[in-house]
Amino acid sequence: MENIITVEGLTKEFGNFTAVNQISFKVRKGEIFGLLGANGAGKTTTIRMLCGLLIPTSGTMNVAGYDVFTQGKEIRKHIGYMSQRFSLYEDLTVIENLELFGTIYKIKKKSLNRRILQVIARLKMREFAGERVSTLPLGQKQKLAFATALIHNPKIIFLDEPTSGVDPLVRRDFWNMIYESADRGITIVVTTHYMDEAEYCNRLCFMSHGNIEAIGNPNDLKIKYKVESMNEVFRKITNR
Repeated sequence: MENIITVEGLTKEFGNFTAVNQISFKVRKGEIFGLLGANGAGKTTTIRMLCGLLIPTSGTMNVAGYDVFTQGKEIRKHIGYMSQRFSLYEDLTVIENLELFGTIYKIKKKSLNRRILQVIARLKMREFAGERVSTLPLGQKQKLAFATALIHNPKIIFLDEPTSGVDPLVRRDFWNMIYESADRGITIVVTTHYMDEAEYCNRLCFMSHGNIEAIGNPNDLKIKYKVESMNEVFRKITNR
């Protein structure tokens, strides 16, 4: 299967602190690739570098066929990003937020209107379409953030802790949306510290203190470490 992301020797230093330490991995087109680890493991820093939001200290990265160092503007046309921090406009409605992000991506009005209707239907947000974001429950806000990342039909979506703070039912719904997007050929790179969510990924990359400790399919990792859950895999990898 074709690789859509290739990372070699990626390092990010902040002064004397090394947040990401010479990591290498590849992500295949259309797969759900999970970056797992405790808070501070380097997951968010890695995603922000892949999106072109942070400049690496060293290493190479190719995303969607483009070099992150020299073709950052081209990469941003082909990716969607949902950050840990809620980044929508609270005083605008659901529709207005989608219109704003669609305009930022320079989608023509007729096409944008069609996409907004499609996204709202797909994410089951019709009843909230005219509501101000400030009035929405957290789960619906997270859905809307995902919708804005989808609005320009990207090849890759980066999701940084997308289900943090939401209840288990919303988490399940959110992962259904991730599956639906992957079924449409979109590559998903998702960070999480919930070990049960690891089971939903096609492949996993366990990080600890800026290093990659293991990469593989969830079932293969459980077999390798002779355990029955991803929590146990994590404990084995990190010696906890």
